[in-house]
Amino acid sequence: GPSQDFTKLAEKIAQSVKPKPKPKPKPKIAADREPGAGPKPKPKPKVVPKQPMQILKKKASDAAKRQQAAVRKLADHFGDVTAAFANAGRGTSAPGTLKGDPDDWQAMVNLNVMGVLWTAKSVAPYFEKNKGHLLLTGSAAGRAHIKGSVYSATKWFVHGYAGNLAEEFKEWGAKVTVIAPGMVDTPFFDEAKPDKLKPEDIARSVLFALEADPRAAVREVFVMPTG
Repeated sequence: GPSQDFTKLAEKIAQSVKPKPKPKPKPKIAADREPGAGPKPKPKPKVVPKQPMQILKKKASDAAKRQQAAVRKLADHFGDVTAAFANAGRGTSAPGTLKGDPDDWQAMVNLNVMGVLWTAKSVAPYFEKNKGHLLLTGSAAGRAHIKGSVYSATKWFVHGYAGNLAEEFKEWGAKVTVIAPGMVDTPFFDEAKPDKLKPEDIARSVLFALEADPRAAVREVFVMPTG
């Protein structure tokens, strides 16, 4: 009858508007990971490149440690270190400031300036106990103003630092001497200088300072060629 038809129609309408169940969400998998591969590893910390100053500090520290190790080895072999001569030095390939090479300056400063500091630092603990003697190679170039010369400036440092160091070392009874030569006929120059000082002249100056009476502190030996 009409009532049955109405009931069937109502059931159809109800089924058409009944909400369908939502499907269960699938587990999310990172695009760069395979299923079952375990937890994703933590990202590696970002490495910040060292700045130039950090690199220079590390190089300086390493060089100082090598110098100290060399002095310890010397002391172990001979029983002590009572004298040292910071003699190494070099010039630059291009004179002056305008045409100078900053990398060349850095290499020269490392040897002419830092080499002196490393040597002084390494022997100071010995000289504090045994009243030793440190000699430094200065130069006539460290006693005069030379147009634009960075090399000359490194030797001005040696002369200035030697005076300061002598004031420190004398508290222990130790000595500091600057050997300041003019031009010497050595491979430092590209061409021979036969009319200038010879290495043995400088050696005699060193011995003069070392063999001086204990009551005499020879602070500087300034040697110039006659020619």
